[in-house]
Amino acid sequence: MDIDAYAAAHRDEWNDLARLGAQRRFSGAEADELIERYQAGATDLSALRTATGSSVQADRLSVWLARARLRFTGASANVLTRLPVFFGAQLPAALYRIRWLTLAVTLATAVTATLFAWWALANPAVMASFGTEEFRRQFAEEDFVNYYSEHSPSSFTGLVWTNNAWIAVQCIAFGIVGVYVPYLILANAQNLGLSAAMMADNDRLDVFFLYISPHGQLELYAIFVAAAAGLAIFWSWVAPGARRRATALAEEGRALITVAVGVTLALLLSGVIEGFITRLEWFWPIKIGIGTLALGVFLAYQWGWGKRAFQAGETGDLDEFEGGARQLVAG
Repeated sequence: MDIDAYAAAHRDEWNDLARLGAQRRFSGAEADELIERYQAGATDLSALRTATGSSVQADRLSVWLARARLRFTGASANVLTRLPVFFGAQLPAALYRIRWLTLAVTLATAVTATLFAWWALANPAVMASFGTEEFRRQFAEEDFVNYYSEHSPSSFTGLVWTNNAWIAVQCIAFGIVGVYVPYLILANAQNLGLSAAMMADNDRLDVFFLYISPHGQLELYAIFVAAAAGLAIFWSWVAPGARRRATALAEEGRALITVAVGVTLALLLSGVIEGFITRLEWFWPIKIGIGTLALGVFLAYQWGWGKRAFQAGETGDLDEFEGGARQLVAG
């Protein structure tokens, strides 16, 4: 699709939609025209998103549709009535928009942790800086495994969930400054690499992967999603495109702050797995399989359902309740 030609062909209709959406009072004819323009615009937006994904034209049309819809529906006073739209369209669309950035953060963390572990193992002086040989041996043979059972399952779940959720929220809230998210990702990667190096130095690298795999798959990916959201918010004012910086930052901030809810719930699930499943004397394939299933469900929600919501015209913006998204939720 030639997006510029498509936009030029529908410019008059979209301008009418923007004009009517900005009005406060309507005659009967104007109200009918608003609904007609809204329905046509929603179809156009779906076509744009399906053909080209995110674009300046699609984002502008999305804003006009949101304003128009509020003119003839208003805002619901009952928050509970918004939950199906939020979880069925807004949240998955927001997650889908940052899918590639999430994979980039995942890859960067894996490479950094691997290099850090290799550097520590290849340099005895570096390994010695982490503590005495006895300290490292006790960590590898006792402390690492005992960590998962030193508290009751419910208490441990609460501890890891609140800690991880706090890190995720920081990634999104402070992502605007640009340097905070890379700092957290680097620190996280270094901690992973350090732990793996000390376990490998004591021939217990297999234990390291066995114990982090049940919960770590979803836990780490949720953190990476939060980091990606923070970086996207930062980039929205660095490279706003045709929008003003303040407008771009406000729109991206409203859309991606929804990610905080999604990752918090995902981290709750990973916390339950870590608190209740990891410590059990089950076969490791079963425990790791549970963690893999949890990650698979989240990935399907982000990449599969999120794609449907995004192509239906949803952006994740908390101020937008577009017809395409609502039709998606309704089936």
